[in-house]
Amino acid sequence: MRKIRTFCLLVFLCLIAVSGSVEKSYGNDFEQFKEYYIETFWSLNPGYAIYSGYHKYDSVLEIPNTENRAQKLKTLNALKDTLSHFNVAEMSVNMKTDYWMIRDQIESDIWYLTKFRSFEWNPANYNVGGVFAMIMNSDHAPLDERLRVMSKRFKLVEEYYQTAKSNIKNPTKEHTELAILQNKGSLGVFGDSFKDSIRGSDLSEKEKEFLLSQLGAARNSISEFLEYLNNKVKDTKSDDWRSFRIGIELYEAKFRHDIVSRYSAKEIYEKAVQRKELLHDKMVNLSKKLWPKYMKDTPMPDEDIAVIKQVIDKISLNHVHPDSFLVAIRKQIPELEKFVTDKNLIYLDPTKPLVVRQTPAYMEGSGAGASISSPGPYDKYGNTYYNVSPLSGYSKEHAESYLREYNHYILQILNIHEAVPGHYTQLVYANNSPSMIKSIFGNGAMIEGWAVYSELMMLENGYGNHDDEMWLMYYKWHLRSVCNTILDYSVHVLNMNKDEAMQFLTKDAFQQQAEADGKWRRVKLSQVQLTSYFTGFREIYDLREAWKEKQGDKFKLREFHEQFLSYGSAPVRYIHALMLE
Repeated sequence: MRKIRTFCLLVFLCLIAVSGSVEKSYGNDFEQFKEYYIETFWSLNPGYAIYSGYHKYDSVLEIPNTENRAQKLKTLNALKDTLSHFNVAEMSVNMKTDYWMIRDQIESDIWYLTKFRSFEWNPANYNVGGVFAMIMNSDHAPLDERLRVMSKRFKLVEEYYQTAKSNIKNPTKEHTELAILQNKGSLGVFGDSFKDSIRGSDLSEKEKEFLLSQLGAARNSISEFLEYLNNKVKDTKSDDWRSFRIGIELYEAKFRHDIVSRYSAKEIYEKAVQRKELLHDKMVNLSKKLWPKYMKDTPMPDEDIAVIKQVIDKISLNHVHPDSFLVAIRKQIPELEKFVTDKNLIYLDPTKPLVVRQTPAYMEGSGAGASISSPGPYDKYGNTYYNVSPLSGYSKEHAESYLREYNHYILQILNIHEAVPGHYTQLVYANNSPSMIKSIFGNGAMIEGWAVYSELMMLENGYGNHDDEMWLMYYKWHLRSVCNTILDYSVHVLNMNKDEAMQFLTKDAFQQQAEADGKWRRVKLSQVQLTSYFTGFREIYDLREAWKEKQGDKFKLREFHEQFLSYGSAPVRYIHALMLE
């Protein structure tokens, strides 16, 4: 599950001003300030508001220019000053957690705006298609009303893309190519289906004609932006591109803001290296045990890594047909739900549907083959979508490599991670959190960490019947989370090159070539996010063991899960305070 940050969507917001008058207005009423802060945050990030199910700013398409960035920075500094006047020592633990999360979010937004400055080097920040698609596909209002709202957004599409071009100064080639791919997807958003919706609406003929002309103008603006980006790719010399590697200073700071861990990025990297060695030992033992079953009279290699690889390669031949990939995922979800319910692991809300669908075109290109799109806290009754990239565009060899990676066993673990009781289940609970702060400002390491923790927890409770094959494939899959951390840090800080990364992923992590190729693409396009899986897992598992020790004979796994998830998607270190202090 990836947290959507829309820093390119900025707004002019007039605060009542400086710290003195604001402090007098709020006094010690932190609850009132939280409401004010949330509303201000949506004003500053109207695109993120739409993704979260808050539709007050649906008509706002912000122009990401210098003036709006300056106004946003002024607003953030005023909020930071106001926050500093509250007496944290007198707050409950729950209130303190909200305070810390607001503080973290403000400081993060300021850092992204002043230090990270991806609006200058990441052209993929600029894409209007996703938000228009969200509004079009939402059922929060009648179609006619939504079309009229989008008409207001359409008016600024041309200026939006003109400003985007002026912002881009020294882009990376990788993010430029991603922007091309995703904006091509946005052209599909504004295609025949959108036209049919306009023509089939109850708007007047004049309104329909105007909207259709706006739709055509938006397509032209996107096409011109694509031409601009394609010319950049064609004309820029290889030495003139900015490196996609962000370096140790930005990396450590981004890790601190995004992950919110008690560890530094370097410390987590070192823990991951140690974990990898432990997993290799477990996998060696299982592979040697399974060797006679799968390799029969084949001589066992002397090198342990080779033993693991040959057994994994043999077991990986058991996979679905390329045309059945999506169907197999749909079939497995009810089976996972039944297991969770039968084992009394956690309550699953039957009123919150999960819809498995093909990944929309405007979301493609990031390198992630599966993801969850969850309704926000303001849209609690909306569908949760399990996005699965189809294999239709793959060559026969690429599809076979991909399916060996997501074989019979790992496909089940993937569905645990993405759906039940992983992301889908956790995000349903997050939307029901009594604290909107914890629901809105979800911590990526907690979200990903829960999904990774769920995989181990399910096997601990008998999913897969404790088959050696399932445990071996689980360790291989879990090794992926560990190696994600090693890879990300090694690439962005230690300058690992592609050949080294491919060797590491295919040999040390036992990944198929197709998976390794996708991971290399992903590590070039993102930073730090790949560390969230292992970091969150480690902290959640350790919290469970501490809670178990505290509860003693009273410990019940379901109660731990439901209490842990009841706090929303707060950083694990803050949930630790809520549960144990």
